[in-house]
Amino acid sequence: MAEDAAGMAQSRSFLGAAFSRAGGRPLGALLLCAALTTFGLAASLANLAAQLPPSLWLNALATPNIDDMRQVLVHYAFLPRLVVSLLCGAALGLAGGVLQQVLRNPLASPETVGVSAGAYLALALATLTVPSLLAFGREWVALAGAFAALAAVLALSWHKGLSPFSVVLAGLVVSLYAGAIGAALVVLNHEWLAGLFIWGAGSLGQQDWVTTLWLLPRLGAAALAIGLMTRPLTLLGLEDEGARSLGVPLGIYRFAGLGMAVALIAFVVAAVGVIGFVGLAAAALARIGGARRLGQRLVMAPLLGSAMLWAADQAVQLATGPQGDLLPTGAITALLGAPLLLWLLPRLSLGTELPLFAAERLRRIRRPGILLAAIGLALLLLLVFALFCGPAPDGWSFAVGDQLQPLLSWRWPRVLAALSAGAMLALAGLMMQRLTGNPMASPEVLGISAGAALGMVVAMFSTVDPSHPAQTAAAAIGAFATLLAVLAIGRRAAYAPARLLLAGVSLTALFDALILVLTATGDPRAMLLINWLTGSTYGVDQGSAVLTASIALCLLLTAPLFIRWLDMLPLGAPALRSLGVDVARARLLVLLMVAVLTAASTLILGPLTFIGLMAPHLARRLGLVRALPQAIGAVFAGALIMVLADWIGRTVIFPRQIPAGLVATLIGGPVLMALLRRR
Repeated sequence: MAEDAAGMAQSRSFLGAAFSRAGGRPLGALLLCAALTTFGLAASLANLAAQLPPSLWLNALATPNIDDMRQVLVHYAFLPRLVVSLLCGAALGLAGGVLQQVLRNPLASPETVGVSAGAYLALALATLTVPSLLAFGREWVALAGAFAALAAVLALSWHKGLSPFSVVLAGLVVSLYAGAIGAALVVLNHEWLAGLFIWGAGSLGQQDWVTTLWLLPRLGAAALAIGLMTRPLTLLGLEDEGARSLGVPLGIYRFAGLGMAVALIAFVVAAVGVIGFVGLAAAALARIGGARRLGQRLVMAPLLGSAMLWAADQAVQLATGPQGDLLPTGAITALLGAPLLLWLLPRLSLGTELPLFAAERLRRIRRPGILLAAIGLALLLLLVFALFCGPAPDGWSFAVGDQLQPLLSWRWPRVLAALSAGAMLALAGLMMQRLTGNPMASPEVLGISAGAALGMVVAMFSTVDPSHPAQTAAAAIGAFATLLAVLAIGRRAAYAPARLLLAGVSLTALFDALILVLTATGDPRAMLLINWLTGSTYGVDQGSAVLTASIALCLLLTAPLFIRWLDMLPLGAPALRSLGVDVARARLLVLLMVAVLTAASTLILGPLTFIGLMAPHLARRLGLVRALPQAIGAVFAGALIMVLADWIGRTVIFPRQIPAGLVATLIGGPVLMALLRRR
């Protein structure tokens, strides 16, 4: 979606003037890279001096004395870790730049194509089922999982010619599905998979030069291939019709670009684990710093990624000492990089790079009322089934009469809460995607869910035994504080969608990193958050269920007031102004509605990462294209999936339970995959 003229004008800052005077050179990116490098170098020298006197540095580098343990640690631990941080940061920055170019989406990142989730799932499965595979090397198991995820993405999007929209959507589905399976395995086998928390947050600790030597030729070959493809990759930034008119084989170029980017990500994930945010932030900062042409971005993004990860890792060692290997560097990178990106975000000019939903041609159903009635009837039947059917001491039963009375008191609050949360998040997702025109937009991208989770963490760690009302209040404060931050960032650009999304992603990365650091420490209080973070109805009582349902009903009845805007918002700001619409006001009101819907569902069930993203896509794939029928279909679909997920989660392995948020992903993922495969 094109940003409005006012937002574009305001985004031109002193950095823009600087690189204009510099003859088009990305001076801002170079200055930022120099600042990060200076900090990384100073921190490295301080860390090295803490381990070894300067007079022995050259000896430790070239020929360490094996009788001096300090020299041995510097040569085989400190130096390899430093080199690995430089290599991995550069690889992730380059991969992020390529993905954003190939997919024409400024939110594209290594997490977009499901590689990290695939590697994580492969390691979890190998640990639980075939631990002997790990004897060949953890990196090979992770590498196999990463490329299996890529194969799934390609299989889902191949028949669409690997169009940016189809690849992004397929990558999100695969990432969420693999991540949900991995999270379910962790919930059910926490004692065996606790070590994966650290790997999943990116740990750069080294004991020799093996990892460095393993990474160097592989990353170098992939980077060289990308360098040779600079001109074809530049053409991928054009709209498909324009590129085809030039005779460009889009499918081949996209496949090659995706393959090389994913190879870079897979090698890094296999070697050191999941290091999030670097790929997204480095590419975005390169653009903010004046790297307008693709060639400049392919140089500056890896330089910034390398400097960012190096500085973050040295900061970790400076704060914790060389023994701080258990503190995940990947999470610390988000803690340092997210505020930097937020500060520079008002200076970012994104132009027209966000994809339009209108560009994807889907069939439109002629009689949506029949389809909506069928979905509504299925939801009604499922509600009856979820309330009356379940496991009993003597086996499965359909409870009625006196047998039903004691069961309803704990069944109906959970069913009602699941129904309400699914409906609200589905509507919020629909509004977000129509507001931004971005298939990656979802309620949690705004950072509201992560803000609520952070509020919950603060409540748990600041008091001895916080009550449920205190936790809810803390989560509410965190959610709405995040909303205010996003609105403050977006105000200068008239709440331009691209800026809001990047602000939300940055805040989400920042808050998730804080939570991940606490979880990786193994603190029992942090472990209590796992079920809530995966979307659980465990703690829902009758009062909170009724309150949530009442809020949901009021908000859903208010939704028709937004339908006219939702039909027009995908047209872009210029078209809206020509129709007499106050663009900034419309965006702000839609955004506030999304925030309230998201906060109301998050406070009762926790963050649900699937419903708000995929329910609108399900409705759209079923042929519901106009805003009103798509909204109704998405609400029905979201409610249906959540009620079914809650019922399966509390019955399939009774008396144990699986969080409803995980089950919702496991249910909806295959359905959406099947719809994606349809031409």
